[in-house]
Amino acid sequence: MGKIRAVVLLSGGVDSATTLAMALSEGKECHALTVDYGQRHRREIDAAERIATSLGAAQHAYLRMDLRPFATSALTGGGEVPRHRAPEEIGQGIPPTYVPARNTILLALALAWAESLEALEIFIGANVQDYSGYPDCRPEFMSAFEEVIRLGTRQGAEGRGEIRILTPLIRWSKAQIVKKGVELGVDFGLTWSCYDPTERGEPCRGCDACLIRAKGFAEAGLPDPLIS
Repeated sequence: MGKIRAVVLLSGGVDSATTLAMALSEGKECHALTVDYGQRHRREIDAAERIATSLGAAQHAYLRMDLRPFATSALTGGGEVPRHRAPEEIGQGIPPTYVPARNTILLALALAWAESLEALEIFIGANVQDYSGYPDCRPEFMSAFEEVIRLGTRQGAEGRGEIRILTPLIRWSKAQIVKKGVELGVDFGLTWSCYDPTERGEPCRGCDACLIRAKGFAEAGLPDPLIS
């Protein structure tokens, strides 16, 4: 019996890199998918390529789908990225870095590829404990999308096996994710998290993504190789 084939959404950040490493550690044949949706932090796309190569994905596909004309977000140039928010603010309400329907679109693209590959699993590094208030990272959303898959795919309609969405990090803290990634050999120096890099191409250290990342490494008791 061959390996279970899976599509893994790979953004280039800590969570998606660890998710890919976990899927590979389970013996899955992993096909990584990275999407350029017009995000200002495109450096993560290069990071995704390095991660896919480093961890040994079977294939890494890159797709450009510019959402900027109709998906207003601070991540696509529609306003300023919040900086230096207090820990209690992060996760309270939906921030301006929310990209309308982003995970719906990314999962739909991953699903199209999974059907073509006859893959039975889609991995996404969604996380709710340390996330920044994104509604499409919640378990309820993932469960609802699985129902969409069941009702709207050939595999589901013909009963040839349901495609599952796997979110292994959904309730983990960032510290747990960092520790797991290190255990599995993820080189976090290859990853990228910052929403709004400086002109020198360095992490701003003030956006939600930078603050959450810093907190995760600190609580894990490990240095962040990206800034050390």
